[in-house]
Amino acid sequence: MSTSRANQSDAPVLTETSEEVEYELRAAEGSMWTGSRLLIGIVGFGFASLAFAYFYLRSANNENLWRPHGVTAPTGLGAAIFVLSVAAGALSIFGTMRLRQGLRVDWAVAGWTVVLVGLVIVGLQIWELTRLSFYPGSSGYASCFIAWAAMNVALVLGATYWIETLLARSIRLGRALAEERATNVGLSVGRLFRANVEGCTLFWGFAGLVGALFWVLFYIL
Repeated sequence: MSTSRANQSDAPVLTETSEEVEYELRAAEGSMWTGSRLLIGIVGFGFASLAFAYFYLRSANNENLWRPHGVTAPTGLGAAIFVLSVAAGALSIFGTMRLRQGLRVDWAVAGWTVVLVGLVIVGLQIWELTRLSFYPGSSGYASCFIAWAAMNVALVLGATYWIETLLARSIRLGRALAEERATNVGLSVGRLFRANVEGCTLFWGFAGLVGALFWVLFYIL
């Protein structure tokens, strides 16, 4: 019995130096930075393939079936989705800029507004699908539009879920973030949280650009 206690007392205690902690923290921040950009790249390839199909089918226009009779999706709903997508991306960027200045309440207000706008975009996109004057597969334009609508719903819904989880987490981490601001010391929880926010903001900006691009393709050209 005494031998086991002696062995336990002699066991080495592993401690991390400040340099090791800083290295691990920077590695975690780098992982978030890289992961958010890779996610945008992966999603971007999906929308790029859709854009390629759009231009290929439009240029081929076999038997004039690309867009017979000039059919188009509801223009009013399309314009509303476009405006709200760009506005959500811009508001997310604005909120992050305020967070960098230490104005966490401003970021939270902007973030919850983005969540509301994102849900409205998803609702309008789904409603638009019920008011189409064509059916899927009736033309090249119809096929590309239906694919884009489904992908846009997934894109905006994913971005909305991401920022909503950040807002909920900021409530739980409120004390730590307030302590960081009061002491002017960069705590690990605050640094990782801000890195996550930066990635989410970039993703929302990407969603706004996608909304603007495909609005031009489906409603202007």
